[in-house]
Amino acid sequence: MMKFYSVFTYQNELLYINMVLISACLIGLNCRFDGQSKTNTTLVSTLKNTHFIPFCPEQLGGLPTPRSRAWITNGDGNDVLAGKSKVINEAGTDVTPQFIKGTIETEKLLTLFNIKKAYLKSKSPSCGIGKIYHEQNLVDGNGVCSSMLIKKNIELINV
Repeated sequence: MMKFYSVFTYQNELLYINMVLISACLIGLNCRFDGQSKTNTTLVSTLKNTHFIPFCPEQLGGLPTPRSRAWITNGDGNDVLAGKSKVINEAGTDVTPQFIKGTIETEKLLTLFNIKKAYLKSKSPSCGIGKIYHEQNLVDGNGVCSSMLIKKNIELINV
């Protein structure tokens, strides 16, 4: 598979810049379940001179925006990836296949763009690191996509 980098020349030398992933909702893209964003102006300012790829695993998996809120039942993203748990939305629909597909598509971005670092939206069933929501309760665990990123040794920053 072909890999893409940001390429610059400095003193006649090619420089390859690794890109980073960022949860699209953090930079102002309206991709959250409620059709809104969670713009983090400090993060946007910090990353102004960084080459990044905004992404939303739930949209990459085919879920619409807006969409019903979803959570992982019994466990966390590792359990979903292992087939031991599901992601169910508030309407009672199993959206596990879309969460898995979004994680697979995100993994393609890692390979294609040589991603080594990601800024992720906290508490999300896709991107949460350390804490995720189960219905209205905040519980220990990682989201589905963040679980894969951890397995791939990607440096994660919880925002």
